[in-house]
Amino acid sequence: MADDAARQFDIDLPTEQIAGSYADFANVWHTPTVFVMDFLTLARPPQESVDPETGARRTTVPARVVSRIRIPPEQVFELAKALTQQLEFWERETGRRSPGDPIVGD
Repeated sequence: MADDAARQFDIDLPTEQIAGSYADFANVWHTPTVFVMDFLTLARPPQESVDPETGARRTTVPARVVSRIRIPPEQVFELAKALTQQLEFWERETGRRSPGDPIVGD
C-alpha cells in the first residue's frame, strides 16, 4: 500500500461489546514499549480508615477494572489529539467546561 493512499478502517464491533462498559475513572501507566489504560468502576462506597502504624486517616476507594487497553507509545499522541478534539466538540455542544469534580482527589 502506498504511503500517500487514503486509509479507511472497516471496523467490526462484536455484538457483545455494543453496550460498552461504564467507567468512573481511568488509571494510565506505561512500560518502555506500551501504554496501559485501566478503566475502573466503583465497586463499593469509599471507606474511611486509619493506618494502624502511623495513625494517618485515609479514604479507600474500592474499584474494579472493567477494561484494560494496551496501545503502542506512537498511538498515545493520536489518542490525545482525538480526546482533545472530542472534548472541544462536547464543550461547544453542551456549553459546559467540566462534567464535575473528580471522584478521587490528588
